[in-house]
Amino acid sequence: MRHRPRSRWKTANRWNVHARVERFTEPALLLLLSERPAHGYELLERLPELTGGHRVEMGNLYRLLRSLEEEGVVTSEWEASAPGPAKRRYSLTNDGVRLLGHWSEALREAGKRIEAFIERYERGEEVNDAPRTS
Repeated sequence: MRHRPRSRWKTANRWNVHARVERFTEPALLLLLSERPAHGYELLERLPELTGGHRVEMGNLYRLLRSLEEEGVVTSEWEASAPGPAKRRYSLTNDGVRLLGHWSEALREAGKRIEAFIERYERGEEVNDAPRTS
């Protein structure tokens, strides 16, 4: 069985392409935490705002949060004051703020490369008279 790239596949006579930014969940998560500390479930609900509706698996989110906490980018504390079981509340550290700034710059540069690609594509001639799709 041949494996196809996860970012593109063909059905009938149409190519389906999923343009994705690898590891975009991390900067999105950092941005949400820069806005306000939050519980994991709240982050899980808010992430699709930044990921184009893409839902993150709960286990993946908590693994990422744990990893960021081990690196000193995020901190957490148990909050038992709310009704129900105690929940971890995550916050961004100063290192996390700096990392978010680096992510922002890297994404800005990637955006420029993507925009240049799109402009070049739109200026270019038709390849083999193939129609261009929007």
